Amino acid sequence: MKPIEEIRKIFSSHGGMLRTADLTRARIYYKDIQVLIEKGLIEKIRTGYYQWVDQDNLSEIVIIKQLFPDAIICMDSALLYYGYSDRTPLRWTLAVSKDSPKSRFKIDYPFVKPYYVEPALLDLGLTSGEIDGNPVKIYDRERTICDCLRYMNKMDKEIFTKAIRRYVDDSQKNISRLIEYAKTLRVQSRVKSLIGVWL
Repeated sequence: MKPIEEIRKIFSSHGGMLRTADLTRARIYYKDIQVLIEKGLIEKIRTGYYQWVDQDNLSEIVIIKQLFPDAIICMDSALLYYGYSDRTPLRWTLAVSKDSPKSRFKIDYPFVKPYYVEPALLDLGLTSGEIDGNPVKIYDRERTICDCLRYMNKMDKEIFTKAIRRYVDDSQKNISRLIEYAKTLRVQSRVKSLIGVWL
């Protein structure tokens, strides 16, 4: 087996996570992987994915990006990002194509909640952000609010109400964009009745 420090550097150069295929290319084989797991140096995240355990402050977002490069931060996670919620979600909320295989999201860590979206609507409101110093794909404020209106019956009432109020008070809001998205996502009436009263 390669020296531990060399293996650590290989993991580090890949953001702290490697797939089985990457490990094989680096000549780290099944038996080596088992030894590293037993020593508590790496852990299996899901089938075929391994993470270096003592990676300094390894952010969950790094793992999310590597496991789900197509996913877009949405709903509760986006609300927290924009300051529309104070509550850290128990799970990362991710928008993915409805054609994505459901089995991808059956992982022990980190906790994720996928929202399956029509491919034609997936890029509506897509923008970029930064979480823990890592660039991410995230929905903009208006798409996030429209999604809240779409799923309002499944949301915690307090989180929903606070999100709407904070959006209305946000100097960076864009009402014309909100209305444009609302037409496409068919939540115009909810925008008028739930947001219009505050404007």
